[in-house]
Amino acid sequence: MSETITIALSKGKLLAPTLSLFRRAGFHPPEVEDEGRRLVFACPQDGQTLLIIRPSDVPAYVEYGAADVGIVGKDVLLEQSPDVYELLDLRIGACKIAVAMPKSSTMANRLSSKVRIATKYPNIAERYFNQRGVPVEIIKLYGSIELAPMTGLSDRIVDLVSSGRTLKAHDLIETECIAWSSARLIVNRASLKTKHARIAQLVARLKKVRPIRPIMS
Repeated sequence: MSETITIALSKGKLLAPTLSLFRRAGFHPPEVEDEGRRLVFACPQDGQTLLIIRPSDVPAYVEYGAADVGIVGKDVLLEQSPDVYELLDLRIGACKIAVAMPKSSTMANRLSSKVRIATKYPNIAERYFNQRGVPVEIIKLYGSIELAPMTGLSDRIVDLVSSGRTLKAHDLIETECIAWSSARLIVNRASLKTKHARIAQLVARLKKVRPIRPIMS
């Protein structure tokens, strides 16, 4: 089996547990610093090349064939809906996409009757509230989502929740769970055919060593 597959790994919280999972599966990924400048790692003994990239970019790399395989959170897949195969739930980095609001909250006095939602996930949030017939105004933010209700920017937020400590620290309470998320292994459609043996081996070995149930990040 001489062919090499390129695997896009998500930087951030998922990187360390992903590399640990690969080692338990008998692969030999290098020691990678999450904030390091080096982004490409050749692993010839495993027939792999690893790309370390932003989670939001992983689906694009896989969909357009720059990577054969990617590992990314289900939250990103739900938000982007990329044209890829989702083959395996790795059961690491588990958390939930949730709606939260201040403990004591009233709608701000505005001419609009829409509920104002601040989020990094505008597509997920809009779909969720539209399905429930709730008129919303979506405000996309890239960080500090919890600050939005405190400053009057939004009435509620939609964000990832793990332990709940961040919500509690900002006097917010979770009101609804939209979906659960964990790391997923995704594959380029063409690569699954042209590099099937190598990808099947990767999936089989990771499947054997993944946790029995999702582990909260």
